[in-house]
Amino acid sequence: MLARRSARARDEPGAWDCGAGALEFGETFEAAVTREVTEEYATPPLAIDLLGVRNVLRPGTHWVAVVFAVRLDPAAARLGEPHKFDELGWFPLDALPGPRHSQLAATLELFTA
Repeated sequence: MLARRSARARDEPGAWDCGAGALEFGETFEAAVTREVTEEYATPPLAIDLLGVRNVLRPGTHWVAVVFAVRLDPAAARLGEPHKFDELGWFPLDALPGPRHSQLAATLELFTA
């Protein structure tokens, strides 16, 4: 499942991307993933699996991305934060929509490894 970033998204509006978020102080990775997925897609994860860690360098920013695969109930998933995303879709890996977020390909490499 991918979401298209809305015109009010923090960066790369109109680009298709997977969900993301940040840790809150004292929060475990699993708690953060559960919170972010529930906020963004209005349903809690059914399963969470660690895929890997990425060092992300972009002009003016640098962060560490801890990447997870999350299983959702497709019937329950919907836009929970329409100010961030304006469309959801389920796509096979060989037919992803565009434009794609600049970090999506590297993230998906962890998923397919």
